[in-house]
Amino acid sequence: MCEQGDRRPGVSRREGEAFQNGTGDIKTMRSIRFLGFLLIGVMILAMPTASQAQVAVGISVRIGPPAIPVYAQPVIPAPGYLWTPGYWAYGPGGYYWVPGTWVQPPVVGVLWTPGYWGFVNGAYLWHGGYWGPHVGFYGGINYGYGYGGVGFAGGYWRGGAYYYNRNVSNVNTTVIHNTYNTTVVNNNVNRTSFNGGTGGTTARPTTGELAAQREQHIAPTTLQAQHERTASTNRALFASTNHGQPSIAATARPGAFKGEGVVAARPATATTTPGANNRSAVNAGANAGTNQRGTTSYAARPQVQNQGQPRGAQQPGQPGQPHPTTEAHEQQQHQGQEHQQRQEQHQKAEPKEHSGGKPGR
Repeated sequence: MCEQGDRRPGVSRREGEAFQNGTGDIKTMRSIRFLGFLLIGVMILAMPTASQAQVAVGISVRIGPPAIPVYAQPVIPAPGYLWTPGYWAYGPGGYYWVPGTWVQPPVVGVLWTPGYWGFVNGAYLWHGGYWGPHVGFYGGINYGYGYGGVGFAGGYWRGGAYYYNRNVSNVNTTVIHNTYNTTVVNNNVNRTSFNGGTGGTTARPTTGELAAQREQHIAPTTLQAQHERTASTNRALFASTNHGQPSIAATARPGAFKGEGVVAARPATATTTPGANNRSAVNAGANAGTNQRGTTSYAARPQVQNQGQPRGAQQPGQPGQPHPTTEAHEQQQHQGQEHQQRQEQHQKAEPKEHSGGKPGR
């Protein structure tokens, strides 16, 4: 045996001491292994929570959610807010309604893809919403206000600014000037709130929606998460209490469940659609006369993807240099259309006057 301080042939004093003290390769390997496990743990914690947007693990329900309530959209509180439609969430007390609300996006250039319930293997699974450069698949659910089941027709980004389609968004043009107005048509009047199974929508992802799912996503903002948690503590929002007609169907801001901008659901009729784009009583006076050039009334207005954007406008979330319709240009167009209509009416009226003057012809 080697005594303390002895050296083996070909082994340095430092290496010999490290070997005898057990601090050589063994400790090095242990340190490397520890650092490896630590790195893996950090990577797991740092994984983007947007992965929850695909399927929320652990939320599996045997009973389907209620239908989408019919409600009016509150007026937008300020420029830069984007609409996020309401949805049915699930908790220990059953399904509860998370009111639709206006939200500030986490970054410029992203759009909101709503979550949806999907029926798979005898259970309803929740696919959470997320932010991304394009709107992805949301189950073919007609949430209203530009979310007619496929894509989004409520607005688009250009040059760092968001432009609102007044035809499907409740905006006050005296405050917000980045607007355009184009009619959107959609025959989807189904209020079903889940995809697949008996009574559910039969939509499947399009090629574009599949591509959007593979893009980088951003999880719901902190205010969105708080908005949902607040809803889960309000018994009035549970389906067992409101029977599908929540008293707080939409809010002007996340978490603001009282005061101005809170809208209640109203009974559904044969002519209404989910989130029909009617003015609430609170906001009707404030916006009177601000959306008069539309060719569609605000009652039960449906929506579909990418219809009604101004000529040359980019698709939502795509770069480009479109030329959004300005107020002056819209007014000029509107006046020209009225002039043309008067001319056509005048021309139609002339033959009648002529035939009236010469009977028998």
